[in-house]
Amino acid sequence: MTTSQAMTAEAELLLAHLRSQRRHVLGILEGLDEEALRGPVLPSGWSCLGLVRHLALDDEQFWFRGVVAGEQAVKDEVAAATVSAWQVGPEESAEQVLALYREQAERTDAIVAGTPLDAAPAWWPDFFGEFRMDSLREVLMHVITETATHAGHLDAVRELIDGRTWMVID
Repeated sequence: MTTSQAMTAEAELLLAHLRSQRRHVLGILEGLDEEALRGPVLPSGWSCLGLVRHLALDDEQFWFRGVVAGEQAVKDEVAAATVSAWQVGPEESAEQVLALYREQAERTDAIVAGTPLDAAPAWWPDFFGEFRMDSLREVLMHVITETATHAGHLDAVRELIDGRTWMVID
C-alpha cells in the first residue's frame, strides 16, 4: 500500500497545505546570500535563518516527532533545551539550517502518513498548562497556521532586504 492510499483525502489536503507553506518559506529565501540570511532586519533581532531553524525545531520536530509521535529523543531535547531554536550558531551554515528544515518536513510527512487524523497526541508537555490539542488534525492546523504566519514575516523581511516579493496581486 502506498502512502497516498493509506491517507484520507482530508489528511492529504491538510498535508498539501502545509507543503505549500513550506515551499513559500523556502522560496522567498531563494537567492539570499549567507549574510542576508543571518542578518537581523527587524528590531526584535531575529534573522531569516533563525526563523527557519525555529520552524524546523519548534514546529516540525516538536509538534510531530515530539507531541504526535512521542519520540523520546525529542522529549529529552525539550527537557534539556538551553538554547533558543531561533539562534543560529556561527558553526551552522545556511545550507545546514535549510537542510534541517527539509529533513524535519520529510519526517513530519511520514508521521502524518502513518497516523490517523483523530489520533490523540502520544505526549503532551506539562509547560502548556490547561492548553491542549486533542488530535493530529489539530496539530496540523496549528502548524499550517504557524508556518503561514512565518511565511508572511519572511515576505515582509525579504521586501525590506532587496525589494523581492513572493506573491503580489497587481
